[in-house]
Amino acid sequence: MFTSHPIGLVSSPFKDTSEVPKGLGAKHEAEGVLRILPEFAPGLTDIEGFSHLIVLWEFDRSRDFELLGTPPSDNRPHGVFATRSPRRPNPIGLTVVELLQREGVSLRVRGVDMLDGTPILDIKPYLSNVPADRLRRGWLAEAETRRGDESRTR
Repeated sequence: MFTSHPIGLVSSPFKDTSEVPKGLGAKHEAEGVLRILPEFAPGLTDIEGFSHLIVLWEFDRSRDFELLGTPPSDNRPHGVFATRSPRRPNPIGLTVVELLQREGVSLRVRGVDMLDGTPILDIKPYLSNVPADRLRRGWLAEAETRRGDESRTR
């Protein structure tokens, strides 16, 4: 069994889940700071060369899970593994952020969608080799199309 050991904490403007933008068209532009524990500082060597980072973090305030749920971006239920729901069997979150600046063990970033004080499990440089024409958005693309059709008929 894996036991997580946080490498740092998120400083975020969001104190409650209701404050985090959700649903179709949600913009994740909030700035925050990834505060890495001093013992992990050597792991940040050369991170400044990357424009974006993948942050793995813990949904530390989520207490249970649902295998089917209706996300705020659709009116139809979907499997938890086809959504970004915090109610997961293993409460792990993943967010891609833009690295704005490194100051010692603090990384100032844009695009946080975590709550203030969220434990950080890992950070990786964002490297995508999926061409845009091969990237599929699944049910989310269908929900966006339905929403567009609904707004045009009003």
